Amino acid sequence: MNVVLIFLALIGGVVIWWLAGQRLMSKPWLETGTAPPATDRQELPSEPAVKIGLFVFLGVVGALFSLSVSAYFMRMASADWWATPVPRLLWANTAVLVLSSGALEWAKREARHDRMESLPLALAAAFSLAVLFLIGQIQAWRELVSAGYVLADNPANSFFYMLTGLHGLHILGGLVVLGRTTVRVFAADVPRDRLRLSVDLSAIYSHFMLAVWLLLFVLFAGWANDFIDLCRQLIS
Repeated sequence: MNVVLIFLALIGGVVIWWLAGQRLMSKPWLETGTAPPATDRQELPSEPAVKIGLFVFLGVVGALFSLSVSAYFMRMASADWWATPVPRLLWANTAVLVLSSGALEWAKREARHDRMESLPLALAAAFSLAVLFLIGQIQAWRELVSAGYVLADNPANSFFYMLTGLHGLHILGGLVVLGRTTVRVFAADVPRDRLRLSVDLSAIYSHFMLAVWLLLFVLFAGWANDFIDLCRQLIS
């Protein structure tokens, strides 16, 4: 339960930080200047609405993973639990996912500065690296199965396959959106502000899924237990 509360607190902190960055707490009636055209006023609410929707969805996803991680910790106390070895390939997969998230941050910067000539390359790199991550995850599964660590043999194995599979499905869903965004770059009739918003949303989603994977990787490597013991020692 403590893990759930900590994870949800982190998600809430990110949401509050983003809302502050969007100036939703500002007082527009105190601002001076020329009012934007009617067409601009109609399109302005769509961006925060879409982003807020994304953050709500990510909050649900975060709650799902936090509950799964909490169940992982509780199940570890059972006598039939023995840890699943972490394939070395997961280190390479983690690096690939970091690079994919970095490529999307690059794409976000290029779109923000209206450098559309390099945007397709950045998006293609992010997409390819994310696909490579999924391929690496499947290969890690195959290595574990060939070594005898099957799904029903050990509760730790079941949690490993469930959590990595759930994370992979979310990566796959993000790839669908990222693929559509990449295709829209080559369409001449797509407004650039809408394209920038799509890239921004894809980057936010990618960074969140990277954070979730880093949490899972720390969990599988056994470092989470050491961190919790250290926190308990500091508190006591």
